[in-house]
Amino acid sequence: MLVPTTPPTPDSADMATSLDVDAVLAQLTLDEKISLLSGIDFWHTAAIPRLGVPTIRLSDGPNGVRGTRFFDSVPSSCLPCGTALGATFDTDLLRDVGHLLADEARAKGAHAVLGPTINIQRLPLGGRGFESFSEDPTLAGLLAASYCQGLADKGIASVPKHFVCNDMEHERMAVDVQVTARAMHEIYLKPFQIALAEAPVPAVMTAYNKVNGVHASESPYLLQKVLRGDWGFDGMVVSDWFGTYSTAAAANTGLDLEMPGPARFRGINLLHAVNANAVSKKAVDDRVRNVLKFVSKAMGAGIREHAPETLLNRPEDQQLLRRAAADAIVLLKNEQSVLPFSPVKSTVVIGPTARIATYCGGGSASLNPYEAVTPWQGIEALVQAQGPLEFAQGVYGHQMLPLLGKSLKTVKDGKTGFELRVYNEHPTGPAPQGETDVRTLVESRHVVDSNMFFIDYSHPNLAKNGVWYADVEGTFVPEISGTYDLGLAVQGTAWLYVDGQLLVANAGPNQKPGTSFLGSGTVEETGSMYMEAGRQYNILVQWGCSKTSQLKVANMIDFGHGGMRIGGCRRLEVEEGIAQAVAAAKAADQVVVCVGLGSEWETEGEDRVTMALPPNTDKLVAAILAAAPNKTAVVVQSGTPVDLPWVEQCPALLQAWYGGNATGHAIADVIFGAVNPAGKLPLSYPRRLQDLPSHINYRAEAGRCLYGEDVYVGYRYLDRAGVEPLFAFGHGLSYTSFELGQLSIDATSNNVSVTLDVANTGSVSGSCTVQLYVAPPAWEPRAVPALPQRPTQELRAFAKVHNLAAGAKATVTLTLDAVRDTSYWDETDDAWCSRAGVYGIRVGQSSRDAKAVEGTLTVEKTTYWKGLKP
Repeated sequence: MLVPTTPPTPDSADMATSLDVDAVLAQLTLDEKISLLSGIDFWHTAAIPRLGVPTIRLSDGPNGVRGTRFFDSVPSSCLPCGTALGATFDTDLLRDVGHLLADEARAKGAHAVLGPTINIQRLPLGGRGFESFSEDPTLAGLLAASYCQGLADKGIASVPKHFVCNDMEHERMAVDVQVTARAMHEIYLKPFQIALAEAPVPAVMTAYNKVNGVHASESPYLLQKVLRGDWGFDGMVVSDWFGTYSTAAAANTGLDLEMPGPARFRGINLLHAVNANAVSKKAVDDRVRNVLKFVSKAMGAGIREHAPETLLNRPEDQQLLRRAAADAIVLLKNEQSVLPFSPVKSTVVIGPTARIATYCGGGSASLNPYEAVTPWQGIEALVQAQGPLEFAQGVYGHQMLPLLGKSLKTVKDGKTGFELRVYNEHPTGPAPQGETDVRTLVESRHVVDSNMFFIDYSHPNLAKNGVWYADVEGTFVPEISGTYDLGLAVQGTAWLYVDGQLLVANAGPNQKPGTSFLGSGTVEETGSMYMEAGRQYNILVQWGCSKTSQLKVANMIDFGHGGMRIGGCRRLEVEEGIAQAVAAAKAADQVVVCVGLGSEWETEGEDRVTMALPPNTDKLVAAILAAAPNKTAVVVQSGTPVDLPWVEQCPALLQAWYGGNATGHAIADVIFGAVNPAGKLPLSYPRRLQDLPSHINYRAEAGRCLYGEDVYVGYRYLDRAGVEPLFAFGHGLSYTSFELGQLSIDATSNNVSVTLDVANTGSVSGSCTVQLYVAPPAWEPRAVPALPQRPTQELRAFAKVHNLAAGAKATVTLTLDAVRDTSYWDETDDAWCSRAGVYGIRVGQSSRDAKAVEGTLTVEKTTYWKGLKP
């Protein structure tokens, strides 16, 4: 055991790099043991200084490391969202991403990253669908393994989540997911199984929901039988934040760490349970041992306790982020080679997302990026006056009014943003002109982001009863005269004044629940007034914390202090905006239309109701396509598929996802041919929502959600039912063309090598992703024993050939495990089963590739197995 002579501090010169876990465990008191089983705050574990056990910092998240603050956080690298990374089909890139995340974690003083998110997208409506990689468990699992390996390479711990079946947001804390054992293993557990088998994973985060009647964080089946038993996992199991629901059941079943702190179910409650023999001391020791092993591993990173949070933002990181975002973009259509555009021709950029940086989805995955490049900014930087460039708004696409913070200036010194003033006393309205506020100021700070979530805000002078208030004040100068809408969404209460006159109130008994603040806040209340261009207006918002509100949202987490969101913009009449956009499109040589969703539409805490784009978006696109039919490219930014009713008239279509910091640069790179697109769809793009069976049961009903589609998720169902998707799983075009050669299949024992040539038959270099699908033996309804039906094909391997020159050829080898990759979950024998028979091998450039090359693989004997691997 390493026991420092003095307690470790952030300034200690010598830091222990590991613990003798059993020796430390033997010296801990019961109180100390129990203290280690819950966090001390939102992000940190407990320390035992006398035994050299340091506090460990965890941080979100799946697409970037936030650090320790939601409110006014230190900027960080924001990666492309999960589906975007999934679209790369590139395990090497994901390992590079893991390396960057590890460096960002170190810069933020974090020992562990809460990610990746590897739940399954059963339907395109999931509020957090953008966080996950794919509808396919093999793709999700292999990418997750590379992500985790990248973190491990640099000493940072990964915490894959959410184990398991947290695949929608509706009533996520309470819903009982009812799923067969077969679907559980083949679809929902499999990404975790692959990640744990292929990479060092020291911890797993449990899901909020119930699975087959029991909350995941206290499920004997999930935690004891599968994770600890069948898989032999000896790492730490941590709850999702506020995802612990019991004291004894969770401790006895195997939940090691309750987060966040201070404890709600542990602490004195767990001590009482131990004293009452409801939880054995052995169970406590088992939990503590797992926490200590995690702490010991985290110590190896050499990150000091309570390390300050710093900026990274290196040039090489910026290059990686731009490459990852561009590699993720999927070229869905390109009729008559409309793309790439020329930078010297006249171009107009149109649409609701053109000048908005839709770089990330909403919720705990969101963070404060070093930069957030809009498509307009990216195109403007690339073109650099080579050709005329114009902009037309067309229509708006926001759900709530655009954030106002960057349009404000501070009253005192004219800085971009506003002044935030914190008080313990209730406001009585704006102070009369010339008079000062009589309240006692707790703190004043300069803030730019007007979406303020005070989850982790603290100040030593805040009132002990937890009731406090804040004022936001800044000036606004309109560029154009017109009617302006201003809005407030809050968790708490708030009033918005313009030049001392009340314009918006969001308070009182009639507050309405909405999607803001992870589903715990209100709808946006709005007000409007005419504003003159060039005139300065004083904007004052007076806000009270969540305890001042009577609104309590059922089945949602109370995140404590609450938050406020201040938005506003000039009102735009739809017909006028579309007419202006159509005129601009007719006059230009090339038209880029930017549409999509964003962090309001796709966010933690709320699922989408439909696949539709925001109101009036389809009307705008249809009008542009009618006016400029052969020179328009439409760019869709969303984390999951959307309805595209105008798709048949659209010659060029790009799915650009949420691309992180470099979103706009990546879009420009692909549109103008600096990057040849190579992304592939990691989930099926249905023609309509009803084409996927899960649309029938994608919400909690009577407290439960039946996974009635069983193993037939995404392309598995579309293939089995013979339903034609709009764009197939794995689909993605290029500015060049590729041809696949014949297969050579070499099976030695269980190791199978599938080799083929890939030829670039086009005129420019490009990257090609080959996908290997395995088809089961022909199903015989009267077979003995009776065998289950299986999907017609399942992805089992993939490989990416990078930058293959025009006219060049490359040889690709994909590997299979003959037992693992032909197996299904046999519910009768409670094990994986590789059934003897002849399996089809199909390699193509999508799941529906008509030019796929085929072969067969013969499995000589039936094998049953359990564990992470056969």
